[in-house]
Amino acid sequence: MELRQVTEHDLEAIRSIYNHEVVNSTSTFDLRPRTSEEQKLWFDTHVGAYVAVVASLTGAASEVVGFGSLSPYRERPAYRGTAEVSVYVHHSHKRKGIGQAILNELVKNAQQHGFHTLIARVSGPNDASHALFMALGFEKVGVEKAVGRKFNKWLDCAIYQKML
Repeated sequence: MELRQVTEHDLEAIRSIYNHEVVNSTSTFDLRPRTSEEQKLWFDTHVGAYVAVVASLTGAASEVVGFGSLSPYRERPAYRGTAEVSVYVHHSHKRKGIGQAILNELVKNAQQHGFHTLIARVSGPNDASHALFMALGFEKVGVEKAVGRKFNKWLDCAIYQKML
């Protein structure tokens, strides 16, 4: 497996992974699949310190099997030392350590860019994501109760934080 920064060539694979989660899970509160244009806008915002990385299987046909990104936590200038982290793994490649590798890479990138803390938001009953963040030293610092509605259910969102 190779970890590297996202390129424009990865956008359709990333969009496919993300849209599968939009349609089939509560790991994102998006309610409609992302368009190609929206995916390009996402890519354009993940530059510099707010890096996005992909995990791809090496070989003759390199296949993107997961991605993650750092995003601004809030717009106000006082939050510049904080980034939000997101990780998504292709549904047929889950529970193989890919998410952990991506998250480790994002933590390293955040440290190199001088971030002070990382925030992760885990929605719904997502045991694998809760375990992933806890395993990499994130602490559960709160739960926002019933803040999102998807699949006709009100869902909580757990907040995890890692001081760098």
